[in-house]
Amino acid sequence: MSDQEINDSSPNILLGVTGGIAAYKSLEIVKLLRKNGSDVQVVMTKGAEEFISSATFQNVSSRPVRNNLWDESAESTMTHIDLARWADIVLIAPATAHCIGSLASGLAADLLTTLCLATEAPIIVVPAMNKVMWSNKAVESNCKLLRKRGVSLLGPVYGDQACGEIGYGRMMEPDEIVSQVYKQPIILDKKALAGLNIVITAGPTREPIDPIRYITNRSSGKMGYSLALAARESGAKVTIVSGPVSLETPAGVNRVNVETAEEMYSEVQKLIDDIDIFIGCAAVSDYQAKSTSLEKIKRKNSDLSLDLKPSPDILTSVSARDKGPFTIGFAAETADVMRYAKEKIAKKSLDMIAANKVGPDHGFDQELNSLSVIYGDKVVELDQTSKPILAKKLIKLIAERYNETRINQQLSNDSIA
Repeated sequence: MSDQEINDSSPNILLGVTGGIAAYKSLEIVKLLRKNGSDVQVVMTKGAEEFISSATFQNVSSRPVRNNLWDESAESTMTHIDLARWADIVLIAPATAHCIGSLASGLAADLLTTLCLATEAPIIVVPAMNKVMWSNKAVESNCKLLRKRGVSLLGPVYGDQACGEIGYGRMMEPDEIVSQVYKQPIILDKKALAGLNIVITAGPTREPIDPIRYITNRSSGKMGYSLALAARESGAKVTIVSGPVSLETPAGVNRVNVETAEEMYSEVQKLIDDIDIFIGCAAVSDYQAKSTSLEKIKRKNSDLSLDLKPSPDILTSVSARDKGPFTIGFAAETADVMRYAKEKIAKKSLDMIAANKVGPDHGFDQELNSLSVIYGDKVVELDQTSKPILAKKLIKLIAERYNETRINQQLSNDSIA
């Protein structure tokens, strides 16, 4: 199964058009997106209106164009919030150097940049500018920053430019842009997990050494929280058992805060009898101190040894249960990712495992991630993208596998009966 097979082809797309000569190509983008079944809402900047009229976009999109943060004709005075929530994807094509700089700086000077700050949808930016502008160090820095934050950039490509020069800076052709758009995000089936109870563990744990020191790891909890939101959007009732993180609880998700592996184990056991799916995404400390000092351990001019004992194995405690929930584990490895993941799924009798490489520049505490998902005799590669998009892809796989497993079990039971 490829990434393309698990993508939905009809998302709501907000098309931002900024002030570049390539704005005329955006008309073709609208047509192609609509031909693929997407609803398209165009948002234009003042600069874009110098190149092409809003009436033209309204004719091809069949929607009134939005161009004003203070649009009195809009259904709500909070136009940017309405649009930000409506959009499944925000596509900006063309994106000028000014627009890219505004996004990188977090500015909200107009409707387009404001809604980009307010949306949780993936943002795709398609640059278009003069070749010298594109090679400017400031533009390079802004693009690098946007990529680090999970924004996707498409192009630019090499070719003739409106100014008469030739080089990199030309906007990708509309058909290429649309093709790339549908490869990136997915839209969840709102009923795929309807009626199911799901528990997700997320974030790190902290194992105390003394009153002010503890053993922990670099997990930010972003992947687990993204999974919780995606599962909720698929219709499930979701509880997230969370280690210490600085993240907002997704809307509609129940959150249980814990600190240590023992506390996380205890809370999971309280919930386990009533759940259908368990996702162990937390980076639980494998070891904890055998004893915790009641006073701060003072520095001495000698070596200090710390005696450790294994922390409780939360994942195994769930997967080993008779008639337990459908169980998904995570394998975060620094090397030999696939080998260790396959060993873990077998050793812990998991239904599915999501494996990824972690280190200083990838995995933990990053905006982007990639996963190798193993179940049965299949390995599905989910390429690097932002964690919210990756979470949606994984939840869709989980829903498909869960439903497939339950159908097979029912058929087996019926044949025995």
